Amino acid sequence: MGYHPGAEDDGVYLTAVKAGLNPALYPRDSSFFRLQLQATQFDAWMAYFVRWTGIPLAWSELLWQVISLFLILLACASIARQLFAPKRAQWGAVAMVAAMFTLPVAGTALTVADQYLHPRNLATALILIAVSAILAGWRRLAAPLLLLAFLVHPIMAGFGISFCIILSLTSLDAVHAWIESRQSRRNEVGAAAASVPLGWIFSPPNESWRRALNSKKYFHLYRWTWYEWLGAIAPIFLFWLLWRFAEKRGERRMARFALAVSVYGAFQLAIAMIVASTPALVRLTPMQPMRFLHLIYLFLALIGGGLLGEYLLKSSVWRWAVFLLATNAGMFAAQRQLFLGSEHLELPGRSTANPWLQAFAWIRQNTPTDAYFAVGARYMSAPGEDYHSFRALAERSELADVNKDAAMVAQVPELGPVWERQVDAQAGWGNFQLADFERLKAEFGVDWVLVAFPQAAGLDCRWHNDALTVCRIP
Repeated sequence: MGYHPGAEDDGVYLTAVKAGLNPALYPRDSSFFRLQLQATQFDAWMAYFVRWTGIPLAWSELLWQVISLFLILLACASIARQLFAPKRAQWGAVAMVAAMFTLPVAGTALTVADQYLHPRNLATALILIAVSAILAGWRRLAAPLLLLAFLVHPIMAGFGISFCIILSLTSLDAVHAWIESRQSRRNEVGAAAASVPLGWIFSPPNESWRRALNSKKYFHLYRWTWYEWLGAIAPIFLFWLLWRFAEKRGERRMARFALAVSVYGAFQLAIAMIVASTPALVRLTPMQPMRFLHLIYLFLALIGGGLLGEYLLKSSVWRWAVFLLATNAGMFAAQRQLFLGSEHLELPGRSTANPWLQAFAWIRQNTPTDAYFAVGARYMSAPGEDYHSFRALAERSELADVNKDAAMVAQVPELGPVWERQVDAQAGWGNFQLADFERLKAEFGVDWVLVAFPQAAGLDCRWHNDALTVCRIP
């Protein structure tokens, strides 16, 4: 799976935690992470944990990443025990989920679990424990677990609540008999729509917001490719087939679980298609209604692994060996291609050969806390950068970028004009000369830059490696 703190979405969450621990950080650009995180307690809780325990943040993040993944697998083991009788099926389910942690979820830009501590990992663990409780008949236990998940990650918790409502309904004998009799097809689970009532979400859109939204393909369902659509529809159909198969075999609990997944998927897909095709609902697009697939893909790995363990792997040692080697080696190879310029495990205290991370570390240790940097609007997609966040790892303010800050603007339209102005000011970054850097300083107050080495003439440069140099603007 790998471990990559500060990469991708962790550029928002890790930055927010660091700001909570040291309010002097990010004096110029905190809006690009604070506004979205007003909906979650994750950053405040992590900052409190670090202060309370005295464990350094880097080690605290690694600790909770391990705990999150362990809880996900523990919950999957509990669910598997209730759906599969043979031990080999239960272990097959857990092994498949563990191997598929970094499986991409159709066109949503999600993986089953993230390679860094993300509140989605914690929320997923809590949701799965709630699902296990419902399957075991302990429905009252599910409510506080889902509430905790909501405090950690409201959007994913909304999908979890939706699924748990449907699972509870399909677990009732009366509802199951009603479905089997085909007396009515009215939607009994319409109240489970996964929408989160946050005031700033409904602020009116502007042109810069639309520009940010259009920069991310995963926001637009009807721009998905045919194979992404297949990845959305096929799992729902497979769970419908599993429902019919399990019913015929008299496997009551499996049938009801598969029915719940297929109904949940069909319902949420209908909601997503309505939102994507209704102009009046465009402000709901950043809520990414297709992310309901996250749970379905997790259940797909769990059930697929369980069926493999029961019917194919059985008690054969060599079959298990081939299964474990093939699944884990395949996903490992994919991860190495995704993070080619970085160590597979970016552990605390470990030195790095990545020139970008070396630069971030030097900046963190040798520049003033209130330094304001320009790095280029597209630096995260530069070769070898591997989508690591400057804010999270250098711990300094920066001008807005196209990659992560655009996603933030899609959530918070009021940031749009500021984001657009700063991004446009960095157009042509690779050809900047001293006059261009002086323009950034005059317009925005930028006083430091991270640029390619060798740098443009006239900059006051303090450090460099073979690829990058850190300079002050005179």
